[in-house]
Order: sequence, then C-alpha cells, then structure tokens
Amino acid sequence: MHGLQERTHVSTPRIAQRRSAILPTLIVAAILVVAFAIFTSFWTDWLWYQSLEFGTVFTTMLMTRTGLFVVFGLLMAVLVGGNAILAYRLRSKTRVGPATSPLLERYRELLDARSIWVVVAIAIVVGLFAGGAAAGQVDAYLAWRNQTPFGITDPKFGLDIGFFVFAYPWWRFIASFLFAGLAFSAVIAAVVHYITGGLRFTGPARGGSAAAQAHLSILVGLAVLVKGVGYWFDRYGLIIANTTLGGDSFTGINYTADNATANAKLILSVIAAVCALLFFANAVLRRWVIPVIGLTLLVLSSIVLGIVYPGAVQYFSVRPDEPDKEREYIAHNIAATRAAYAVDNAEVTDYSAKTTATAGQLRHDAEALPGIRLIDPAVISPAYEQLQQVRGYYKFAPTLDVDRYTIEGAETDAVVAVREMDVDGIEGKNWNNLKTVYTHGYGVVAAYGNKRQAGGEPEWIVRDIPPQGKIKQVEPRVYFGEIQTDYSIVGAPEGSTPIELDTPGGGDLGGPTTNTYEGRGGVPVGSWWHRALYAAKFADVNILLSDRVNSDSKIIYDRTPRDRVQKAAPWLKADGDPYPAVVDGRIVWIVDGYTTSNSYPYSQRVALNQVTSDSQTAAQGTNVVAQPDTNINYIRNSVKAVVDAYDGTVKLYAWDEDDPVLKTWEKAFPGTVLPKSDISADLEAHLRYPQDMFKVQRSIFARYHMTDPYNWYLQSGLWEVPNDPVAGPNSNVKETPYYLSIKWPGDADPIFSLTSVYVPRGRSNLAAYMAVNADASSPDYGQLRVLQMSDTTQIDGPGQTANAMVTNERVAERLRPYQQGTAQAAYGNLLTLPVGGGLLYVQPVYTQRQGSTGAYPVLRFVMARFGQQVGIGDTLQEALDQVFAGDSGANTGEETDPSASPTPKPSGSQSPSTPTEPDNPAAIEALDEAETAFEAAQKALTSGDLGKYQTEIEKAKAATERALKAMGR
Repeated sequence: MHGLQERTHVSTPRIAQRRSAILPTLIVAAILVVAFAIFTSFWTDWLWYQSLEFGTVFTTMLMTRTGLFVVFGLLMAVLVGGNAILAYRLRSKTRVGPATSPLLERYRELLDARSIWVVVAIAIVVGLFAGGAAAGQVDAYLAWRNQTPFGITDPKFGLDIGFFVFAYPWWRFIASFLFAGLAFSAVIAAVVHYITGGLRFTGPARGGSAAAQAHLSILVGLAVLVKGVGYWFDRYGLIIANTTLGGDSFTGINYTADNATANAKLILSVIAAVCALLFFANAVLRRWVIPVIGLTLLVLSSIVLGIVYPGAVQYFSVRPDEPDKEREYIAHNIAATRAAYAVDNAEVTDYSAKTTATAGQLRHDAEALPGIRLIDPAVISPAYEQLQQVRGYYKFAPTLDVDRYTIEGAETDAVVAVREMDVDGIEGKNWNNLKTVYTHGYGVVAAYGNKRQAGGEPEWIVRDIPPQGKIKQVEPRVYFGEIQTDYSIVGAPEGSTPIELDTPGGGDLGGPTTNTYEGRGGVPVGSWWHRALYAAKFADVNILLSDRVNSDSKIIYDRTPRDRVQKAAPWLKADGDPYPAVVDGRIVWIVDGYTTSNSYPYSQRVALNQVTSDSQTAAQGTNVVAQPDTNINYIRNSVKAVVDAYDGTVKLYAWDEDDPVLKTWEKAFPGTVLPKSDISADLEAHLRYPQDMFKVQRSIFARYHMTDPYNWYLQSGLWEVPNDPVAGPNSNVKETPYYLSIKWPGDADPIFSLTSVYVPRGRSNLAAYMAVNADASSPDYGQLRVLQMSDTTQIDGPGQTANAMVTNERVAERLRPYQQGTAQAAYGNLLTLPVGGGLLYVQPVYTQRQGSTGAYPVLRFVMARFGQQVGIGDTLQEALDQVFAGDSGANTGEETDPSASPTPKPSGSQSPSTPTEPDNPAAIEALDEAETAFEAAQKALTSGDLGKYQTEIEKAKAATERALKAMGR
C-alpha cells in the first residue's frame, strides 16, 4: 500500500510535467504552421511573377515594402526604446516617490530587475506596428521617389501639380509618423521617470529631477515643433480638401479657407514654433508654467483660429454674398476638374432637333443606318449558348462584347464571345477531370451586329468547333478567360499521351480529341519542392500525390485577364469589362488600364465605384464589374493591356505617353510598360475607347459642361444620366453607354463611337447627346462631342420614349401575342442616333418561348421612334418606313439575310418565320427537306459529330435557297 502511494505520488508530477509541455508544443507548432503558410504565399507569388516575366514588379514591391518596414520600424523602436532607456539611466539615486503605493513599488522592482527586457519588448511591439503602417505607404513612397512634374502650377502657391499628386501625401505621412513617435516617446519616458522616482505629482516636493525635466521638455518641444510643421503643410492640403459650397461637396480651397483658414494655419505654425522654443528653454530653466501656458495658448488658438474664426468669416462675410465671394474659387475648380478628367476639349454644339418625321428624311444619313447594332450583347448570350455551346461544359459570358472586324473589305461591328470551360457543367466532377482534363475552352464566336438569320438568330461571322468562318484563329484554345477561375495542371513530356480534352468531336470513332499544353504560361511544378508548395497553397494533397503531375507539368492560376493585369501592374486600375479579340490569329483579352490620383489641386473628387455603376454592373451574374470603392479626382486611360488567352502572357502598352502619372510609374518599374509604337496594326484596329473612362467623364460633364462660375453655382443647367428604361420602370440604375457607328451632324462618314444621353436633373426629357470617337486608329480618337438640345423644343428622353413605344397602338397589336402566350417578349438596348436633323430611337424586340430548357431569345421585331412617330416592323427598314411616312429615304442594308445558312433549332425554340405560299408545292417540298436537315444537324451536334453537322447544315442551306428561288425571291 505504501509502495502504491509512493508510485502515485511520483507519477503525478510527471503527468503535470507532460501536460505543461503540451501547451508550448502546440504554440510552437502553430507558429511553424503560420510561418510556413506565409513563406508558401511569398514564394509562390515569386514563382508566379517569374512565370509572367514581371519579376521586377515583385522584387521592387517586396524590397520597398521591406525597406519601409525595417527603416521606420527601427526608427520608431529606437526612438521609443532609446528614450525609455535614457529615462531609466537618468533615474534618481535616491527615490522620493510616494512610499505608500505598494503597486508602484512593485513596478519599480520589476523595472529594476528586468529593465532591459521590458524596454526591448515595448520597443519591438511599437516598432512592429510602426513598420506595418509604413509598409502600407509603398505606393506613396514610390510615387514620391520617382515623381514627374506636370508642367502646370497651382494658382494659390505656384507649385507644380506634381508636388500635390506625388510629394505631398508622402511628406504628410512623415510628419504624422514623427509626431506620433515623439508623442509616444514622451509618454513612455514620463512613465519610466515616474516609476523610478524622477517625477513627483503629489506631496510638498512636487516636480522632478533636473534630468527628467530636461528630458521631457526636449521631447515635448520636438513634438510641438513637428506639429508646427504639420500646420505649415496643412496650408497645401487646403487646395485638395473637401469642403461645402452652395450646399454641395466642393474640392479645393474656397474663400474662407483662403482668407481665414490658410492664415490661421500659418499663425498656428508660428505659435507652435515659439511654444517649442519655450519647452527647449525649460530644459535649462525648469519653469513649467511658461511652456504649459504656451501649449495651452496653442490649443486655444487652434480652436479659435481653426474653427471659430473661419466659421465667423463663412457666416458673416461669405454666406450673404457667396456667389460673388466664391466666383474665383469656382473658376479654379471648373478649370482643374475639366483638365483632370480630360473633358476640357469637349465640343458642345447647340442642336435644334427636328421632331417632325417626313418622307425621305434619312437620305443624307443613309450610310449610318446599316451600322445600327440590333444584336444586343446583354440579351443574346443565351442564344450563343444554345446554338454554339456544343457541350454543357462550355459557356459564354452573360454579357457579350462589341468589337470591329474587317469582313470582305468592309469594317463591321461584331458581337463577340469566347467559348470558355465551365467546370459546373462537367459530369464527372473528380480531381483528375477538373484539374487535368477539362483545362480550357475553345474558340471565339462572332456574329454581325446588324444582321440576323431568317428565324431571328444571329448571323454568324465565325462559329463551331474548330472555328469556321471569316475570322481566322490559328490558336483557338482558351486557357485564360473570365469564367474558369480555378487552377489547372497542364503540360507533359514530349511523346506522352495527351490527356487534356481539346474538342468534343473529331477524334477516333467520332470521339473527342485531346491535346497537351505547350504555352509559356504557368509555373513549373515538376519538382517535389514546387509540388509541396502548391499543395500547401491550394490545400490540395493531390498535387503532391497524383502521377499526372509530371516532370514537365505546369500549374496555371489567377486566370482572369483583369486579375493578371492588376497583379502585373498594381499601380493601375483595370476597366471592369475586358473584351476578347482575335489579333494576328490569336485570341487575346484587351484590358484598359487607368492611372488615377486623389490629390489633384482643385479638381472635384468623386467615388469611382459610384460613377462607373450602371445597369450592367448592377445585373445579377454579369461579367461586367464595378470599380473598387475609392475616391479619385484625376484619371487617364494611360495603358492598353493585352492578355494572351492561350499562354496568359501580359503585355502593357503605353497609350497616353504624356501622362505624368504613367511616367512616374514607368520610372518605378522600368521595362514593364512597352512603348506605344510597339502596338501592331492588327491590335490597334481592335482598341476602343474604354467604358469606365467614359462613364467617369459623362458623370463629371453632367455638371462641368457649365463653365461660367455663376451658372455653375446656380445649378440651373444640371444634367444627369437617365435610368435605364430596359431595366424596368422602377429601377434606379443608370443607362449603360453603347458602342455604335454613328454619323455626326456635319461629318461625311460614320464613326465607331461610344454614346450616352443626358436628361435635366429631376426630369425625363432629353438634355444632351454625348459621344466619343472610339476608333483608336482615328486621329480624332478620344474627341468628346456633345449635342445640346434647345430649351424651346421638347425632346423625349429614353424613359419617355420607351413608354411611348410600348403603349403605341401598332406596337401593342404586334406584341400582344407575346404578352399572354407561351413566348414572351424581351426588349433590347434602346439606341439613340443623331440622324435626319433630330434624334432617332431604335430598339430591338426579342421573343423567347417560356418553360423550355432549350429556348433562347431571337430577334423578332425592331421598333423605331422619331419625334412623336413610332414604327414597328420585322426589319429596321420596315420600322423606319413606318416612321417616315412610308419612305425613310435610306436603305438599311436589310439586316435579315434569308440566304444565310440557318442554325439548327434546339427543342423549344421558335421556328423560322419564312413566308410560304400554299400553292407552291416546290417551295413546300424544299422547306420540308430543309426542316429534315435541321433535325439531323441538331442530332449530330448533340452527339458531337461536327462533320455530319456541317454536312446537314449545307443541305439545309441548299434546300432553303431552292425554296426562296421557287417563291421568286
């Protein structure tokens, strides 16, 4: 019994020891896991940048961020720790502190026993926080270090604009950092002096030792001196500050700030300098009353001069005569805002729009009418999927894109889409299929923007797998796009059996074909080390264990064009709508990049995400995204970025080579931006004016078309972008701008443009029509032009026009079958064109069968309105002739192409509306034959037999042509 008790007594400490060892072990293990995760993220990022050939971006950002962290972290640690050590060394030999405080005695004993470790711990913690804050200033430091002058001076201080854009934010950070460091050092030093007895706040011997008083006097004096420098810099900040003028937000200095606040800042700076001198003198004199009075005076002066005095000037002097007092400052704001947003050269023309439609009125604008885009990229995507998806694992973006191609010698607006891989549509969702087999999409699909087939389907320019049509694609494989965002493992040694699905048909026995990736993109994961890193990064052990990851394998990730551009150029903001193009036979994504600033003097500050949001960015599931929630007051489309859809390579081309912000970042990251001259002719043909840039400009111009300060103040001529009538009568989303080829009044030829309209603030009638030359090959590219409507004539805006169209008796009669039947009508984009001396509205109407999984929208009608006249027809020509007294005077080109090869109809879709004659047996027989061929083609398409599909389509085309010939067409 005694032995058992002894063993029990002995084992209990051992169990306690083992238990006490568990917690440190877990802590160490957790630290190692976190450290490995940080290292993994860091190292894989380095590998990614290396694979993209943008390694200098990674190293520049890393070294700069590390340098800022170390330098400012050490500076803060030395400043705080050094002053704490100095305070300890200056401690009194004999303590006279309050002996009645046991807690204070305990602190003294702790400080005496572990003084160095306590100080080191405090310095390290403070230094880490300070270093982290400084590391976040990497952009401000690089901009200051590489600043480029604008060559323009501000009207208040006569300094170059570049000082405010590049230097001022950095110097403000330095001043704030020094003040915080000195203030915190003073607090820590005061605590140490108090604990060691150097300071006494109670008792008859209140005060402190001479050394402690001198130490604290110098620290407080330095902090006050830095605060005085801050007051001096605050004067410069007035011309980029937000104030209120006329009840609205106003960026820039106003009368009160110029005549009261600026002077107050200067006076406070002088007072702070004097107050600092008093503290320095107190290091010798040790008369705290005088410097404390000075500090109190500084605080009171900051309240009186910084708040009370400017408030009195504003209320008693400015407010009664605000328009007159603020006129000069409003003029500065107008000029700076128009220059910062590049709207200062906009051409505004008074336009007395005609509202009466007469026969032949469009004869002089005939060339522009065939360019009216009736295929709406925001509506037609389901038709692309049903007719060109081929397999369920392919997908097109919800909102398609508009581009231009030269087809048979003529430049044509096209609605384009990329057939991307959609992993949600894969049947066997296992790791091998998801990561190594279904790795890429295939081909660009494009249709004419102003043509359709007989049944209302798009008229294809290029289609099918492999791509067939008038746009040559030498490399149709799509590994990088907007839809497939997860990683894939690609590549294999030469001679290996390909495992990547390439095309659904065309292989042995009509099966799929396979392929092996051979592009430059991707990070090699052939080594065990790289496999282990990426297995940790993606938390996927299969990367480490699978035999499909071989010596030549690569991992591709971060695959969306926008993400790749923003990582390659972190100083850019990417447009929310990258678009695909076939350039020199390769599929590429074109991404517009913006350089911005938030500190351009006097320029009005706006929220970027608000001014770029519209009906497309607000739609659910759209691929057009809004910009981040950030404020700007300067923007340039300085870079055109290109992402190769096959290998993911990123090329940045300087577009606005005169932009000082771009020049600054080019110096910070040399060699990353290629010169504009490197842009090939084929690429330039596909560049266009970016949507987000135009959205920002149209938002600014809604108020800043008024250049007279008095009118600007009155706000009597305010415009606004109307709500999108297609989104619904109760929607509160702005109408999106549209790409159109329009013929401007007075021009000889149509120009590819980006267009929008304005209505007066709070009203629905049309106020102005705005367009920008969007053709990058044009010498007038980027020229903003505005037609300002006359105040004496009522021109209906988009909302009023949409209402007038759908309530028109003729329109209601044509659309009635699609309001109650199985097929429903959907309205496309409401386009506005300046033709016939007035404004023409055109809107396509699509119909789609409900309750069928194979249904898709087809273009059924076209509505048009000029003045008060409304027309609706099966074609644009028919609608225009109805509007213009039976003869519009122009030929639209007849966008319905009866001779085009029809597309097979999936189950549930509408059949062609080709008219037949009951007494024409030859035509009926040919149409029956065409229908049989359609059905056979559909079956072949479903089974993946593209060869048979093409054969049956040719049969259908030939039969349709015989039917038309039999009917005399």
